[in-house]
Amino acid sequence: MRRPATAPPHRLARALTVALVAAATVLAVATPARAATLTQITGFGSNPGNLSMYAYRPDGLPTGAPLVVALHGCTQNAAAYHANSGWQKYADQWGFAVVYPQTTSANAANACFNWFLTGDTARGQGEPLSIKQMVDHAVANFGSDRARVHVTGLSAGGAMAATMLATYPDVFAAGSVVAGIPYRCATSQVNAYTCMYTAVAKTPRQWGDLVRAAHPGHTGARPKVAIWHGQSDAVVVPANGTALRDQFTDVLGVPQTPTSTATLPAGTTLETYGADQVRLYKVAGMGHGTPVDPGSGADQCGTAGAYFLDTICSAYRDALFFGLDGGGGPGGPGNPGAPAAPTGLRVTGTTAASVSLGWTAVAGATGYHVYRGGTRVTASPISASTYVDSGLAAATTYTYAVSALNAGGEGARSAPVSATTGGTAPVCVTASNYAHVQAGRAYHSGGYAYALGSAQRMGLYNTFHTTALKQTAPQTWVIGC
Repeated sequence: MRRPATAPPHRLARALTVALVAAATVLAVATPARAATLTQITGFGSNPGNLSMYAYRPDGLPTGAPLVVALHGCTQNAAAYHANSGWQKYADQWGFAVVYPQTTSANAANACFNWFLTGDTARGQGEPLSIKQMVDHAVANFGSDRARVHVTGLSAGGAMAATMLATYPDVFAAGSVVAGIPYRCATSQVNAYTCMYTAVAKTPRQWGDLVRAAHPGHTGARPKVAIWHGQSDAVVVPANGTALRDQFTDVLGVPQTPTSTATLPAGTTLETYGADQVRLYKVAGMGHGTPVDPGSGADQCGTAGAYFLDTICSAYRDALFFGLDGGGGPGGPGNPGAPAAPTGLRVTGTTAASVSLGWTAVAGATGYHVYRGGTRVTASPISASTYVDSGLAAATTYTYAVSALNAGGEGARSAPVSATTGGTAPVCVTASNYAHVQAGRAYHSGGYAYALGSAQRMGLYNTFHTTALKQTAPQTWVIGC
């Protein structure tokens, strides 16, 4: 798309929602009657960003519960994101509050957060300060645990989530950026188009320096980060997911090479970096939106619609990554009667597609959960102190941990172990769709590129759209590595 030389204030917000403006109002689905409701809160601070604060507090929420800040995308509002994203389900199930900052068309056309304006991406001013004041209000009035505050957001809200992680690393323990843009990729309306539609050429150190400059006096721990991006996103191109990976791995001091790679439902590939400090979820074939997976399963959530795409429940994966399910501490936070963490976790065998694990049984445990790369792989507790994880990629390293359960709940996770599957790693190439076609890994038709052999749609046939392709057989390639 050709970028205009100058842009009126409303153009950027409209660009973020191209092809989706017909969904300017996202309808909330009907939910069963409950005492706890989404409530607007006023008087939470000086509010220099002119935002509204909405909060959801499950009935009986105790003092010291975690807090999640969830930022909606363009054309959405707090009620829509609460009703459709899936966060309400896990707030009720695991006991934490959710704050939904809301912007309006009075701030930016199509109700986008101003992620591209310097006045709204700096510590101590604009929209970031308004959101920080909401956190302070929740801590003071809800009794939320200041040490367990997390942030997530979609699109412009995802870019603002990255802004909060950069400007207030002392406030957030972890964050999730969904279809977002790296912090300070743009500093004006004009160059924001470049960030949205192309791969911006910066080294990991250059990306990281932008975050470090947001709070140069910070010397403490940095929040861990999960990044979600649809590999067919034409509104915010997938190169932004890679740039976010580069930005936060550099800030956290871990290599840009994943320590493990896992295959998840809906064509999702999870790359884990460092000691699970950064995650990159690549959802094959998904466009621009929050991944949801309607259903009643433990790992299902949300309602499909405009900007809410039926693929995989991102709220579930993020809630586990944030440690909101009660695991992660002695006895598990909020679960004082839960069993101790298992010991003796070890790898007992590997094949090209599986890893076998064993550990020392925990006294009084009624079952166990197994985690791969920080994501639970056991849908329900298992009774044995052994487990075989199958369906894995060859020649790939995975990291595992185990937790024990009893009537008191789920306990802390064990010390992690790593295992590498046998066999030969599949050929994997990340390049522009144009380069894939020229190299014979894909073909083009009607302006789009398709993977050779599998015919999976990769997005627009151009030099700007980047896709990772894996060879599974001669003349056969699939999306995702």
